[in-house]
Amino acid sequence: MDPKLLLSLVEMRMPFGKFKGCIICDLPVSYLEWFSRKGFPPGKIGQLLQLQLEIKLNGLDYLLLPLKKK
Repeated sequence: MDPKLLLSLVEMRMPFGKFKGCIICDLPVSYLEWFSRKGFPPGKIGQLLQLQLEIKLNGLDYLLLPLKKK
C-alpha cells in the first residue's frame, strides 16, 4: 500500500455529492457503503473511497489518527 494514500484520506475533501467538502476520512460508513453498492467513481477519488470503506469496516480508523493530528 502506498502511504501517500493514507495521507490523502485525511487531507482530501469530497469533491461532489451530499458530503461535498467533507474530509474523506470523516465520511459516514453508510455513504461509503452506498458507493460500494452503486459503484465507486473512477480515478483516485474512487480508490480513496474504497480504501476508507475497508478501513472503517475493519475497525482501523485509529491508524489515521496520527495523520489527522499533523
